Amino acid sequence: MPKPETKFVCQACGQDFPRWSGQCASCGEWNTLTEELQTSSFKLQNKHQIQNQKQEKPIAITDVDFRVEERMPTGLAELDRVLGGGVVAGSAVLVAGEPGIGKSTMMLQTAEALAKKSRVLYVSGEESVKQIRLRAERLGTLSKNLILLPETNLFAIENSINEVKPSFVVIDSIQTLFREDVASAASSVAQVRECAAYLVRIAKTTGIPIFIVGHATKEGTVAGPRVLEHVVDTVLYFEGEQHKQYRLLRATKNRFGSTQEVGIFEMKENGLAEVANPSELFLSERAEASPGSVITAAIEGTRPLLVEIQALVAPTKMAYPIRKATGVDYNRVSIIIAVLERHLGFKLSSMDVYVNAAGGVRTVEPAIDLPIALAIASGYKNKLIDHGAMAIGEIGLAGELRSVNHIEQRVREAEKLGFKTVYLPAANVKELKKAKIKLAGAASIKDALTAALQ
Repeated sequence: MPKPETKFVCQACGQDFPRWSGQCASCGEWNTLTEELQTSSFKLQNKHQIQNQKQEKPIAITDVDFRVEERMPTGLAELDRVLGGGVVAGSAVLVAGEPGIGKSTMMLQTAEALAKKSRVLYVSGEESVKQIRLRAERLGTLSKNLILLPETNLFAIENSINEVKPSFVVIDSIQTLFREDVASAASSVAQVRECAAYLVRIAKTTGIPIFIVGHATKEGTVAGPRVLEHVVDTVLYFEGEQHKQYRLLRATKNRFGSTQEVGIFEMKENGLAEVANPSELFLSERAEASPGSVITAAIEGTRPLLVEIQALVAPTKMAYPIRKATGVDYNRVSIIIAVLERHLGFKLSSMDVYVNAAGGVRTVEPAIDLPIALAIASGYKNKLIDHGAMAIGEIGLAGELRSVNHIEQRVREAEKLGFKTVYLPAANVKELKKAKIKLAGAASIKDALTAALQ
């Protein structure tokens, strides 16, 4: 009997090697290579699936029956926004996030909303049906059309899908599934890769949308091989801090819509609640009078969000001052500090500078350059900026202010929440025909600081 071949597979990137080593030569991670049995691709195929596999034939592109995909609403408006308007039939959606962030809660609420119209199969490999029922009692997500299946065997799950014939399937989570014909432990690279590919095949052949829950690593990437993100149609990341009530849902890949949209939820005792007015929510805890605080309007997809930019400037006795940026681009902050030193004479080389986007929001667009500069200048000079003022604008290396896009949407959002003044590039003032608030246009960062810090 021939000796089974083995290979060593990196659990971080999925690259395989003929022998073990301490460091992966592909991704550079340490102690991630594990031994796995070499199994031929033919053995990895289910026998009855091969026999019943439909043979596709070549077809001219002009003969393809084209119809705009019909989207099915999930019942959660914020989730539909990120998906592009709803779920497409036969699509595979990967929902990733850190453990404990609320992925299972969101999926259970989504399953209950979908169960109001059709049958939903909720597969859980991490919890028993009693544990899911206990959470459902707390969330108020009890429906007869919501079918629970505590199973980790992929072929048993396929048989249940064929038996129940649901309109939607939720898999929680991909790291707990295994295939009997794959000679590896559950959650290994081989198991995750093969199970994900098989689930996508089920979705495409049956036309049933499948939501796949996946854990994220400390680095913010999906646990398992990177091919997992390539085989699915949509990748959603559920972000937020466990000790804060806000949760952000972003799409990093979407074959049926934009990847610029963001969904905002608030974690409560009875589950996730959709945030109808996120700008008002993010500004609710803003201090009345505090130097180093400026409001800006960031565009997330098609929606403007008012975000508070905070800056703390403190003297340092260290040889190298500290520069920290949370929620904003660190490189942009470094450039803005250099511009303030060069064109306005700020002595920031002996100061620690901390910049933060309050509320856990992350935005990296150039339009937040001016509010970052105003916040740093306000903290440096210890002067207040008008509580009813907002700033928008991109800063060039010469200190000039450059125009930004979606200016009408940003200003309209400021009007809605009662702001009185908007500091913005002079080029953008010409684009605004009618505005109920004061538009303070400036050609350079020096002019903007002179007007804001009075």
